[in-house]
Amino acid sequence: MARQRRVLFHRVQSLLTGMASFRAACSGLKWLLLAMLAALLCIVATPSLATLPVLPPLSQTSTDSPDLLDQEGRRLYEAQRYPEAIAILQRAIQAYGQQNNRAGQAMAYRNLALVYQAQGNWNEANQAVASALEQLQSVPSQDRQPVLARVLDVQGTIQLRQGQTDHAFATWEQATHLYQQLGDDAGATRSQINQAQALQSLGFYRRAIATLTPLVETLQQQPASQTKAVALRSLGDALQAIGALEQARTALEESLSTAQALQLTSEMGAARASLANVARAQGDRQQALALYQQAATETASPLTQVRIALNRLNLLIETNQQADIPSAIDAISAQLQTLPTSQASIYAQVNFAEALIKLTSKPSGNALPADATYSQIAQWLTQARQQAHQLGDPRAESFVAGILASLYEKTQQWPTSKALTEEALVLAQTVNAPDIAYRWQWQLGRLLKAEGKTDEAIAAYSAAVDTLKTLRNDLVAVSPEVQLSFREGVEPVHRELVSLLLTPNGKDTSQEYLEKARTVIESLQLAELDNFFREACLDATPVAIDQVDSQAAVIYPIILDDRLEVIVRLPQQNLRHFATPIPRDRVERTVSQLRQLLVIRSSRQFLPLSQQLYSWLIRPIAADLAASQTKTLVFVLDGPLRNIPMATLHDGERYLVENYSIALTPGLQLLDPRPLARPQLSVLTAGLTEARQGFSALPNVLPELQSIQSEISSRTLLNQQFTEAELEKAIATSPSPIVHLATHGKFGSTFDQTFILTWDNRIDITKLSGLLQIADRSQSNPVELLVLSACQTATGDNLAALGLAGMAVRAGARSTLATLWQVSDEATAILMKQFYDEILNRNITKAEALRQAQLTVLAIPEFRKHPYYWAPYVMVGNWL
Repeated sequence: MARQRRVLFHRVQSLLTGMASFRAACSGLKWLLLAMLAALLCIVATPSLATLPVLPPLSQTSTDSPDLLDQEGRRLYEAQRYPEAIAILQRAIQAYGQQNNRAGQAMAYRNLALVYQAQGNWNEANQAVASALEQLQSVPSQDRQPVLARVLDVQGTIQLRQGQTDHAFATWEQATHLYQQLGDDAGATRSQINQAQALQSLGFYRRAIATLTPLVETLQQQPASQTKAVALRSLGDALQAIGALEQARTALEESLSTAQALQLTSEMGAARASLANVARAQGDRQQALALYQQAATETASPLTQVRIALNRLNLLIETNQQADIPSAIDAISAQLQTLPTSQASIYAQVNFAEALIKLTSKPSGNALPADATYSQIAQWLTQARQQAHQLGDPRAESFVAGILASLYEKTQQWPTSKALTEEALVLAQTVNAPDIAYRWQWQLGRLLKAEGKTDEAIAAYSAAVDTLKTLRNDLVAVSPEVQLSFREGVEPVHRELVSLLLTPNGKDTSQEYLEKARTVIESLQLAELDNFFREACLDATPVAIDQVDSQAAVIYPIILDDRLEVIVRLPQQNLRHFATPIPRDRVERTVSQLRQLLVIRSSRQFLPLSQQLYSWLIRPIAADLAASQTKTLVFVLDGPLRNIPMATLHDGERYLVENYSIALTPGLQLLDPRPLARPQLSVLTAGLTEARQGFSALPNVLPELQSIQSEISSRTLLNQQFTEAELEKAIATSPSPIVHLATHGKFGSTFDQTFILTWDNRIDITKLSGLLQIADRSQSNPVELLVLSACQTATGDNLAALGLAGMAVRAGARSTLATLWQVSDEATAILMKQFYDEILNRNITKAEALRQAQLTVLAIPEFRKHPYYWAPYVMVGNWL
C-alpha cells in the first residue's frame, strides 16, 4: 500500500507539472451543472452537528440544560428524526438565550440549519444560518472564531445544495482561513476538501487536484480517518474527470481501503460508486455494474443511492440489459419521491427523465414501464421545473425547461417546444450560463430548421457555435459523467450548421456562407483537439493561405450524415464546394476498408477503394487544380479520413503524390507559417534498435541514423543513451532545429494512448512538449521539425489519427513528419536519407522534400508493389 501511495503521488505531481505551462491558458470561464451534477454534490465532507461529550439520553435527566438539549438534537438528527430534532434544538436555542450564551445559541442555530438542510427547507436553513451569524456579532473574538468557522461549514453546504457554488467556495475559503488561524488543522483540511469539491462542481478539476494533492500527502502521514477517505475519493473523482484513469483508480482504491479499515459503510459505498465510474470510463461495463450494485447496499444517503441507481440505469440502457431495466426504473421512481427538494434532487429528476427519453428512443424500448410515457415524463419535468422555481434557482429551471422542450421536440410539438426553448434560453442568459445556453441555441436552430426557416436557423446555430467558443476552457475539462459527451453535444452543432450553410447542389452557396462553413469546420477541428487534450491550450490565429503559399490549394472534406462535402480554395481564387450524395456510414466503411488493405502489403485490392476516394475528393476539381498550377495540396481532414494517407489516392493511372506535394494540418488557424531556416542545419537523432517494454527490435534504425549522419551534422542517442533525462539534457545543451526520433510510438484516440518509447520510459505529449520547448524558451534555436519515423496509429480506431494531429500541434515543433503505420525499416532508411538530402541541398519545401523521398522509394521495384512501403509518411503542420 505504501508503494501504491508513492506511485500515486509521483504520477499526480508529474501530471500537475505537465499542466503548469498551460495554466494561464486554461483558467477559463466557469463551467457548471449539467444533468448529472447531483453526482458531484454527494461527496462534500458534510459537517456534522457539533460534537459534544457523550451524555446520557435526555430522557434520563430532569434538567433542561441547553447542552443536553443540543446533544439530544444531534442524536435525533443522526437518526433522521428531523421534526423531533427541530423541536429539541429550538428548545436549546431558547435555553441558551435565557443564559445569555450567544455562542451556544449560534451553535444551536447552526445545528438547526443542518437539520433544515437535510429536509430541503432552504428558507428555514438560510434563516437559521443568518440567526447564528447575528448572535455571533456580540461574542468576543476569541470565542467567536471557533463557532463562526463551524457555522460557515454548514452555510457552505447549504449554498452548494442550492446551486450557489461560487458563494459556497468563498464561504469555505473563509472557514479555512479561520481554522488555520485557530491552529485547527483537521477543520482546515475538511474545509479545503469542501473547497475542492466546489471547484469540481464549477468544472475546475485541475485546480481541485492542485488543492487536494498536498492535503492527501499530509493525511498519508496520519492515522486512517474519514477525512482521509473523503479526500482520496475527491481526488480520485477529479483525476477521473480529466482522464487520468489509472491515477484515479489508485486514489479511489486507497479511499475504499481506508473506509474499510474504519468500517465506514457509507464511505465504502461512495468509493465503490466512484470506482464504478472509472471502470465504466475504461470500458469495463460488467465491473461497473457490479460495483454500482454493491455500492447501493452500503450507502445510507438517499441522494447517493439515487445517484448510484441512475448511473446503473444508464449503463443498463447502454448495454441493453432489458430484463433489469424495469425494476431499476421502478426503484428510482420510488426513491425520487422521498428526496427533499434541492438542486441535486432536481438534476436527479432530469437525469432520470433523460434516461427514460433515451430508452423510448431505442428500438428495444419495450422494457419501459407502461406508465412511463412521454406524457408522464413531461409531468415529472414540469414538477421539477416548479421545484427549481420555488428554490429560486434559475439555472436549474433553465435546464429543466430546456429538457422539457426537447421532449416536445421529439413528439414534433414544435410551437410548445419552441416556446419552452426560448424561455430556457432567456433564463440561461439572465444568469450568464453559457454552458446551458448553447444547448438551447442549438435546440432553437433545429426547431427553426424544422419550420423551414433556414436563415433564422443558421443564426441560432451560429450563436450556439459562438457560445461554444467562449466555453473552450471549460467544455474540455468535464468528464462524460457530468457533461454531454463531445460527440453528442458539441460535434453535431458544427456539422448541422455546415449542412445548413452548404446547399447540396453546390451552385447557390454564397462566398459568405462558404467562408463561414470553412471557419466552422476549423473550429470543430480545434474543439476536437481540445477535447483530446482535456485542455484548451492551443493558440488559434487566422492565416491567409495566399500570403503563406501562393501555389498551395487547401481542401476541406466534410463528412455529413447524408453527403460528403468538399470545400476547396485554389490559389488566388474564391472558395468553392462540391457534394457527393453518399451516407456517412458508406464513407466511413470505405475508409476503414482502405486502411486495412493499405497495411496488408500482399494485397492489391486497395486500388479500387483508393480510386473511389479519389473520385469523391479530387476528381471534380482535378482539371482546375492542373490549370491553377498548384504544387501543394493541403488537407484539413475530417474524422476517419485522417487515417488514410492522401498520397495513395489514385486517378486510374497515377498516385496523387506523383502529381503534388501533400501536407496535413488540423486547421490553418493552427499554422505557424515560417519556412525552414536552412543555414547551419543540424539534427538531434535518437533511436532504439533493441526490443524494449514489449515492443519488437528495430534493427534498421542504426543504418537509418547513420545515413542521416552522412547527410547532416548530427548528435545521436542510441539505446541505453536514449532516456528521457538524456534527451532533455541534449535538447537543452545542444539545441538543433530538427529532432529525429527513430523509435516505437503510438497515436491513439485519447491522450493517455499516445506516446513514444524511450529506453526506460514512455514519453506522452505533455512531456514531449515540455522537452522540445526547452529550446523555444531561449528563442534562439526553436525546434523546426520533429521526425517520428517508426510510429503508428492504433489499428481499427477511427479517432487514432487525432493523436497524430495532437502530437504534431502540441509537441512544440512547427512541423511534424510521422508515419500512420509502422513500415519496413529498409524503406524508411532509404526514404529518410533522401529526405534529408533534399532538405539540405535543394531550396524546396518540406512537403516537396517528403514527396521526392517517397518517389525515390516508389521507384524501387520491390517497394512499388504496394503503398505499404512509401505511403504512410505524412507532413503535419507547416509544410514550407
